[in-house]
Amino acid sequence: MKLTLTKTDEAPALASHALLPILRAYFKGTGVEIETADISLAGRIVANFPDRLRDDQKIPDELTRLGKLAQTPDANIIKLPNISASVPQLREAIAELQGKGYDIPDYPEAPSTDEARAVQARFAVVLGSAVNPVLREGNSDRRAPGSVKAFARKHPNKMKPWPKSGSGTSGSGTSGSGTSGSVTRVAHMSDKDFYGSEKSVTTGAATEVRIEFVDPTGAVKVLKERIPLLESETIDCAVMNVPALRRFCAEQMAAAKADNALLSLHLKCTMMKVSDPIVFGHCVSVYFADALEKHAGAIQKIGANVNNGLADVLGKLDQLPAAQKAEIEADIAACYNKGPGLAMVDSRAGKTNLHVNSDVIVDASMPVVIRDGGKMWNRNDALEDTVAMIPDRCYATIYQAVIDDCREHGQFDPATMGSVSNVGLMAQKAEEYGSHDKTFVAPGNGTIRIVDAGGNTLLEQSVERGDIFRACQTKDEAIRDWVKLAVTRARASGAPAVFWLDPDRAHDAQIIRKVNACLPEHDLSGLEIRIMKPVDAMKFSLERMRRGEDTISVTGNVLRDYLTDLFPILELGTSARMLSIVPLLQGGAMLETGAGGSAPKHVQQFVKEGHLRWDSLGEYCALVPSPELMAAKSGNPRADLLSKTLDEAIGQYLEDARYPSQKVNEIDNRGSTYYLALAWAKALAAQDEDGDLKQRFTPVAAALAAAEAKITQELLAAQGKPVDIGGHYFPDEAKCVAAMRPSAALNAIIDRM
Repeated sequence: MKLTLTKTDEAPALASHALLPILRAYFKGTGVEIETADISLAGRIVANFPDRLRDDQKIPDELTRLGKLAQTPDANIIKLPNISASVPQLREAIAELQGKGYDIPDYPEAPSTDEARAVQARFAVVLGSAVNPVLREGNSDRRAPGSVKAFARKHPNKMKPWPKSGSGTSGSGTSGSGTSGSVTRVAHMSDKDFYGSEKSVTTGAATEVRIEFVDPTGAVKVLKERIPLLESETIDCAVMNVPALRRFCAEQMAAAKADNALLSLHLKCTMMKVSDPIVFGHCVSVYFADALEKHAGAIQKIGANVNNGLADVLGKLDQLPAAQKAEIEADIAACYNKGPGLAMVDSRAGKTNLHVNSDVIVDASMPVVIRDGGKMWNRNDALEDTVAMIPDRCYATIYQAVIDDCREHGQFDPATMGSVSNVGLMAQKAEEYGSHDKTFVAPGNGTIRIVDAGGNTLLEQSVERGDIFRACQTKDEAIRDWVKLAVTRARASGAPAVFWLDPDRAHDAQIIRKVNACLPEHDLSGLEIRIMKPVDAMKFSLERMRRGEDTISVTGNVLRDYLTDLFPILELGTSARMLSIVPLLQGGAMLETGAGGSAPKHVQQFVKEGHLRWDSLGEYCALVPSPELMAAKSGNPRADLLSKTLDEAIGQYLEDARYPSQKVNEIDNRGSTYYLALAWAKALAAQDEDGDLKQRFTPVAAALAAAEAKITQELLAAQGKPVDIGGHYFPDEAKCVAAMRPSAALNAIIDRM
């Protein structure tokens, strides 16, 4: 049984170049094997075009291999954060590969030929959240390790204060006036969104369905053929009405302007890779309507796509005559003056919330709004209240519940607050909303329906041209395993387990029936198991959290994603320190590290000034259960000992505050990894369970300790100047190794082990 460490993207990929040599050296002779698998964005692109590449350029399709491995008992995968690529990111990665001599075709956004459509289809397996559905053959148990939580309480992260009173209402209305305080609120649609239109059904016998569009004349166009459904599988569909969406955007823009608040938009264009970029594009086109409608012909001519954000328009204006470009830029500037201020991603660069669709991801952005006292950055680089638009009601309301709680009780205290861990339904591509081949833009007015093999209509939605239709599936086996995992965690932790399910939502109503049928199959004696609407579950969890009590959130796939950023950012200051254990359905395991993405800004800082602030604590923590699981299956006591001593080393690492600083010329990821290696070697040298390992690691620990001054000096000397790693998406391996292993003294000790 091997431990498979994924090669991914950006900061975690860079950090692996420092950590991996240490792992290989420490595992040597213990019976613990380690391999790597390239599932990076560039790696996935290259793997999908072998017919266009030289043999020396080809990369195996590791994602497909790992997907098969995840369906076996031998899987022991540590998955690092990877890029869920938006179209702009995909284009940048393609350009970088092309610049290095890789014959990768351009991505055709609007294919007009069969050949272009075929190329687009090949890229479809790379875009968005392409990795997770393949590997997640189990449900997730995501929580902060005990040592991490203890450290966070002892060294609480900084939170900005909340006013305890103020105005503001949730929903699509505008805020009131007359009291001082925050006017920050979440704004969502009141009807004709996915929540309001959702329909759901659970099958009886196994069947096969298709998705069809029927126009007013009765003509039928098949949108998706042959979708197999297992016995007792849940399928649902929903539609977002685009005219209602655009009215909502216009109303909220006017309301934000009236409140003198920033306007911000919070979506997940990377995970909901089909639906959310379209929603994003409508919001962009409403805000900049005067300019975009006036110059629609020119913008179409240059091939700009507002679904990618305003930056896609601005970046292509150079194709126009200078005078025409200047006119369009002036008209866009006039839209800024007419509308409310926009929340900024980078105020110094003039980059707004509407520039790039992948820059503001709801599960990361909304927790920061709450942490920062209900504020976002404005164009003057100052914090300001915001109207946070989350158009669909499925989960927008939970964020308003947190805002209401902060307005009433003030900011949270990380030194005393409890934890909210998560058991998430995600196995077998459960609840993959808006992210795949069952999401469509309505080609006209009519009906989109789901029809079974016998010609019976299971579900249908009335649509107008341009509406966004989505459907998804959730298998019975995945739900049963999810309920089992929730009960298991409740028993192990003693904390209440709360299913966040809304009986007024069609899909959730189906799942509630299944949960109620599954729960009696388990021993529930002494356990507190509840089913609550998401808003009520949020209020319940926040009340307990403020009392220092722990709660388990048991949620579907999307809320799993959102809550495992929200609560860790509030509790720990980051979601990168979370550990997700995924017991796979066939008996293997996957350990997911962090929940905060691959940190491109960390790489930008590293390239600029040689300092990598990425904290690999998530990776360190994942390496504790991985060999432990290996030991349980193989009976290898050394694997178990490696796990126990690493756990001790992590505790020492945290106690000594050896985590990376954000500032150049202070400890960074490379120094942190050295100190972890030192603490781990000391723990292995101190143990008495295995004499051979004790004998092997005693001189290693001594050497690492004796060379501390030399090693830290060499690591710090590597900072303060630009670093060439040979690319962002497809960096040069040798250059990365040299950059991440700059200490000759440390390398000599590790390499001779």
